[in-house]
Amino acid sequence: MTEKKFGLIFDMDGTMVDNMMVHHHAWQKKLAEVGLELTLDEVVANCHGKNDDILVRLFGDKYTFEERDQISSDKEARYREIFLSQLKLVEGLPELLEEAYQAGIPMGVGTAARFENVDYVLDNLNIRHYFKAVVVDRDVTNGKPDPEVFFKVADVLEVPYANCLVFEDSPTGAKTARNAGMKAIILTTTHKAEEFSSISSVMKCVDNYKSINLKEELAKL
Repeated sequence: MTEKKFGLIFDMDGTMVDNMMVHHHAWQKKLAEVGLELTLDEVVANCHGKNDDILVRLFGDKYTFEERDQISSDKEARYREIFLSQLKLVEGLPELLEEAYQAGIPMGVGTAARFENVDYVLDNLNIRHYFKAVVVDRDVTNGKPDPEVFFKVADVLEVPYANCLVFEDSPTGAKTARNAGMKAIILTTTHKAEEFSSISSVMKCVDNYKSINLKEELAKL
């Protein structure tokens, strides 16, 4: 009997690093500069997913793609400047990454973040070597909750979709896992556990990675 092959897929923002509030403040400031004053709650409600999708959602066709890309670049540069002094992995993640790596479990990142931000995290924290696949916003046509991003990661990992365990922090990410036929563990860095109660892909919600027994969770897939 062939041993079952598993893979791990990580969202990045709010899942690997607890940075969503920094993103929200950066969005709030940049949007104010272009004439849109939003409360922090309004930013949280509207600023999720791919940056271009966010700007189309907020402004319609007011800006060209090139103008939206510049707004997005400015916002991300501000985010990276603010976050550098706080940059660290969510508690328990370094140990989980090393455990999976030593066990030969392939891992990938599947995120709506821009490549500059992904490089910023992977390289500043020296964790790129853990990941066989890195799929970012420009690598997909359809953003979350479309499962394209997780399918692409799983294909590079060469792991059946149902054998991939996803780590996410948002309802949209949990729905992406569901739509991909994958199970998910949720980090409650950004959203409350009750927001995930109706999403069938969710196995459990945790504050950090310290309470996760990787072998036990993979055995449930």
